[in-house]
Amino acid sequence: MTNSTPPLHPMEREQLHAESTLIVTVKSSSEFHDDVADGIKTLDRGETVGSSPTLSFSSYDELMSTLTPRVLDLIEAIRHEEPASINETARVVDRDVKNVHEELSQLAQLGIIFFEEDGQRKRPVVWFDQLVISLPFEPEAGDTAAATS
Repeated sequence: MTNSTPPLHPMEREQLHAESTLIVTVKSSSEFHDDVADGIKTLDRGETVGSSPTLSFSSYDELMSTLTPRVLDLIEAIRHEEPASINETARVVDRDVKNVHEELSQLAQLGIIFFEEDGQRKRPVVWFDQLVISLPFEPEAGDTAAATS
């Protein structure tokens, strides 16, 4: 997997550093679309959208296959150890560099981390202090959430 995310503008980095919480949730495509449309309307009225950065998955299975315990350990290691490169990150978690690089690239594409480049080195940065997973248990929210009565 290649990292196709564009580099963050310094102002975007500053905005991320100012945030402390990433909210992860499961929403259908239509719910996500409605939320984005509502946010655009709010901005068009000149009002601010006062919500925390949110990452939405389309299903519980997608969330669980992305944020595995192994990936959460990787995120936590980056947050606490602040490794200076991808190679150092792999050493910190005692894993293969290629696998760590692939996971970091996926996390960067999702906006969970970003890379600060220093010459040839890419330092992964976790920009939040807290990751909150919000799981709505409504039948339309995801493929494994249907309640039986």
